[in-house]
Amino acid sequence: MNPRDLTLSQLELFVRIADAGSLSAAARQLQLTPAAASAALKRLESAFGARLVERSTRSMRLTAEGELLRDHARRALGDIDDARALLGAGRETLSGDIHLAAPSDLGRGALSAMLDHFIEQHPGVRLALYVSDTLQDLVRERVDLAVRYGELPDSSLVARRLHVTRRVVVASPEYVARHGAPQQPSDLTRHNCIALYRSGRPHLAWRFERGGVNTTVRVQGNRLAYDGALVRQWVLQGLGIATKARLDVVDDLHAGRLVELLTDWRGEDFPLHAMLPAGRHMPLRVRRLLDFLGERFAQIEPDALPGG
Repeated sequence: MNPRDLTLSQLELFVRIADAGSLSAAARQLQLTPAAASAALKRLESAFGARLVERSTRSMRLTAEGELLRDHARRALGDIDDARALLGAGRETLSGDIHLAAPSDLGRGALSAMLDHFIEQHPGVRLALYVSDTLQDLVRERVDLAVRYGELPDSSLVARRLHVTRRVVVASPEYVARHGAPQQPSDLTRHNCIALYRSGRPHLAWRFERGGVNTTVRVQGNRLAYDGALVRQWVLQGLGIATKARLDVVDDLHAGRLVELLTDWRGEDFPLHAMLPAGRHMPLRVRRLLDFLGERFAQIEPDALPGG
């Protein structure tokens, strides 16, 4: 096989293998058998006359030649994808899959409403939304774009700030009626505080500021979760107090399902970023979604109702 006879599907398979670090994972993504994917990889190596991956019993990694091919293949596939979008029907026509990762509450709430509008505008796009509060490895997993709270955790990622919300302490009216409302942060130590795991550890150190004075309270409670939506559900059930991004509970506050506590104190600011791996080609459909989200989040006034 001559390199001139390469097909786009073969290049896409190789890029998937490179990103996933696994031949079987790449085969699943493209609905191929592992045997077919392995044979295609061998044909690629034969065509270029070079070993593209180093295999072991547990993993595989790219050789220097494989890394070179991966980078050129990404650019080639991206350029063709963009040309297809720009030439379609004489106007920009977006099509193809976008794999987006988002926190559980945001993904089910404000972000979901925004995505509805984007898909209405671009019916040729198919969206795969991963809703989880566990950080994905964007380099290894097939995620085009991730929306995450907090600061940029990894230098191999690039980020665009979409919005800044803040943490607020919330409880249900029923909980407050039974247990009273804390008047100052130190009162939280006498309440059942529900916490979310962040970076593998329960977030039990809650920080506040008032008049330039900062204070941190270490809370405790009988419920912890890796899923922010579950934390919110427990709070709505009156099972305890939690600290949440205001953007995620603003509908509950307006509807009276939750009440904000310690309003004289300000919780820590919580920036929201869109993140993607550095150096990876961003297809036109992903760039347009990023710009769309930037515009929509820019329209949200601080502490205002998000809406669609």
